[in-house]
Amino acid sequence: MEAYDVIINQPVVIDNGSGVIKAGFAGDQVPKCHFPNYIGRPKHVRVMAGALEGDVFVGPKAEEHRGLLTIRYPMEHGIVTDWNDMERIWQYIYSKEQLQTYPEEHPVLLTEAPLNPRRNREKAAEIFFETLNVPALFISMQAVLSLYATGRTTGVVLDSGDGVTHAVPIYEGFAMPNSIMRVDIAGRDVTRHLRTLLRKEGWNFRTTAEFEIVKTIKERACYLASNPQREETMETEKAQYTLPDGSTLEIGPARFRAPEILFRPDHIGEEDE
Repeated sequence: MEAYDVIINQPVVIDNGSGVIKAGFAGDQVPKCHFPNYIGRPKHVRVMAGALEGDVFVGPKAEEHRGLLTIRYPMEHGIVTDWNDMERIWQYIYSKEQLQTYPEEHPVLLTEAPLNPRRNREKAAEIFFETLNVPALFISMQAVLSLYATGRTTGVVLDSGDGVTHAVPIYEGFAMPNSIMRVDIAGRDVTRHLRTLLRKEGWNFRTTAEFEIVKTIKERACYLASNPQREETMETEKAQYTLPDGSTLEIGPARFRAPEILFRPDHIGEEDE
């Protein structure tokens, strides 16, 4: 296959979020793959046939068996902290279980959070060119692409994901770096704060797999109060959540107190770490 033919193949788009990774082919309406951006490793040594096989689990398999695994996110606050795990996840995207294609045959569009360190981008390029052998790579800011998706080239994008919250002013398709506001408080911090609030009510979620349970509770039960002070004085309707062991957890004021840290970062204490 000629180099030119490879370049004009349908590009692969990888939206590399701190919590969720999405990938697909340019021009498609929806991503072909969508899974948590983490790696799972067995907590215990395999001692019998039929037990969980494998040393590293990625994607839906890691999600399915997370109770038996130690979960680790390779990205924190939009920055890759474990390049070996990140490389495994990128390789998995091209596997038979996901895109079913070869990285050598498609150019790549990779997203990143604003104000990321240059070395982060250079390391990503090194992996894509030298390990995955992609023919071309373009790295773009998530906020700019979000604005393009609405059919506009000028505007302000407020994006709050799992690792980073940022406000990005964009003029004629170009982000204005000096005016970007970035805060490393986002969805994962809400989950951590919810875990702290639940601990005060007697529910302990210690392991990495249990942290994912707290994340699910957050997604199903939490909400943003338009008037938090008034909510504090009112009788909050409790939401029920059935835990994997069959017990039922009732969650009250923590439903709106946890997301409040997005507006009141001073509520985050050292005990959240």
